[in-house]
Amino acid sequence: MPSLDRDILRLAVPALGALVAEPLFLLTDTALVGHLGETELAGLGVASTLLQTAVGLLIFLAYATTPAVARRLGAGDRPGAVKAGIDGMWLALGIGVLLALVAWPLAAPLVGLFGSTAAVSAEATTYLTVSLIGLPGMLVVIAATGLLRGLQDTRTPLVVAVSGFAVNAALNALLIYGAGWGIAGSAAGTVLAQWGMAAVYVVMAVRAARASGLSLRPGLDGVSGAALAGGWLLLRTASLRTALVASVVVATSLGVTELAAFQIALTVFSTLAFILDALAIAGQALVGHSLGADEVDRVHAVTGRLIRWGIGSGVVLGVLVAAVAPFAGPVFSSSPEVQQAVTATLLTMAVGIPLAGFVFVLDGVLIGAGDARYLALAGLVTLVAYLPLLIVVDVVRPPGVAGLVWLWVAFGFGYIGARALTLGLRARGSRWIVTGAPA
Repeated sequence: MPSLDRDILRLAVPALGALVAEPLFLLTDTALVGHLGETELAGLGVASTLLQTAVGLLIFLAYATTPAVARRLGAGDRPGAVKAGIDGMWLALGIGVLLALVAWPLAAPLVGLFGSTAAVSAEATTYLTVSLIGLPGMLVVIAATGLLRGLQDTRTPLVVAVSGFAVNAALNALLIYGAGWGIAGSAAGTVLAQWGMAAVYVVMAVRAARASGLSLRPGLDGVSGAALAGGWLLLRTASLRTALVASVVVATSLGVTELAAFQIALTVFSTLAFILDALAIAGQALVGHSLGADEVDRVHAVTGRLIRWGIGSGVVLGVLVAAVAPFAGPVFSSSPEVQQAVTATLLTMAVGIPLAGFVFVLDGVLIGAGDARYLALAGLVTLVAYLPLLIVVDVVRPPGVAGLVWLWVAFGFGYIGARALTLGLRARGSRWIVTGAPA
């Protein structure tokens, strides 16, 4: 199906570019702060962990908006699609303002939970406090990205992301060193870039609303609908985060070498996830649009094709990971023990990546179908199934590299396998296929 493949690539390739742009520029920010000193870099690490956790949980603002917009567009209701996206942006702004106000007085206590030194905590609190000013803008950007994806446009978010993060890097260099603001300059540069990106999207939304004769006021039904779908997706994301945190806790109990190697493995896996996430984003947009247009045959065709893309991409990525596994250790660590553990873990990971590809694309398909409730409940089921596997690894604690390999088997085959089962069974049925635009 060449035309279907073109549609998938048309959406997935720019989405991949936008996904990759952010971590690349974050690395630039880290390097800029790193030259200030170890204390500032450690403070950035603590504050970034808190911010990235919050933003990671709130990614539902894009995932809830994309299918709602795509469905209405597929049903021929472009004004309704734009309105759904604008309502999602209003919801994002409200959540961002509320979260920033609540977190502001809690910044120092939250940083204190990490048990860092007083100097590191002071730097982290400074960065976090300033960054909270940009949180509403960041969430508006996330929701607006969902709007454009739903309108079958992933190129504009790529342009905005690359431009925004480039400006961010320039501002950080200017404010950190030119103005002498230190770590506060890094946070301020990011805040300005976030609000600048948000402003670009707001202008786009205003123009789209005027072209469709729409009011910019938030619609109660639209905002509440986005909040309901978002609530289920928040629960889904929380279960994923819990599984990852629990895995890190068990890795910690295995030893310092094992924890270091596991963190490297997670970094590699997260990088691979960008490629698979791009396919999932294409699935969200295409499935939502097809369901809105009442094209059930196309929904099945898109799903089948995405499964092939996901598994095929997983096979290619798995071969690449296996090929570089013997050489990856020295890139991340000078410790022979860590290097050996990294090699063994990456080889184990490589075998399971095709399974992860299957999971990622089906997750995108069901998000695109608006099947958020099932995804949330299935996430809890898979988490419950996974935790006993972690307990076994933690209790038995195989010595050395074996313990780490068994931990990744539990995650890469036990947890991912449980997700594959719950998502695969759902996709084989038809209860998730509900056509037409939302009421």
